[in-house]
Amino acid sequence: MSRAKASHAELVLDWLEELALIAVANLCLVLSAQAAVRLPFTPVPITAQTLAVLMAGALLGRRRGTLAVLAYLAEGAAGLPVFAGGAAGLPYMLGPTGGYLAGFLLAAYITGGLKDRGWERRPLSALAMLALGNLAIYLPGLLWLSRFVGPEKALALGFFPFLIGDALKLALGAPALLLARRRR
Repeated sequence: MSRAKASHAELVLDWLEELALIAVANLCLVLSAQAAVRLPFTPVPITAQTLAVLMAGALLGRRRGTLAVLAYLAEGAAGLPVFAGGAAGLPYMLGPTGGYLAGFLLAAYITGGLKDRGWERRPLSALAMLALGNLAIYLPGLLWLSRFVGPEKALALGFFPFLIGDALKLALGAPALLLARRRR
């Protein structure tokens, strides 16, 4: 095989690997949304989506992690039942949880950027990276939610009920990053 053909084959394989990584992260995000638990007092469901978003950025880096989340949002906007509990469509995206969906994109971008700078290498920086990504989900999520429930209720309905679960997700995510790094 000529050098040019080998180079072309390597580019195709690299591209397919990139696509596969993005597709797997996207699938993890879709699956993490399906087992949604609805609390009776809040429009925000409990899911594993935040962990899936953070891990997409933390494992794949800024470009690939952000693309995985962008694909997820595009799928949902196109009407595929990928959102929490099988929800889909632009009306859902513009509803009370729409800010959290926007925060997913921001979190993958930030977490992925920190991964690209090596934050996943040490336990405390890995935890800090995931925590910053989680805050990037909460900020637009709470601001958007406040349009529906009022600013005085946004924290009570969209933040406080989720703190323990998010702490557990971060406590699981940081060691998982370190283990994944060792395996490479």
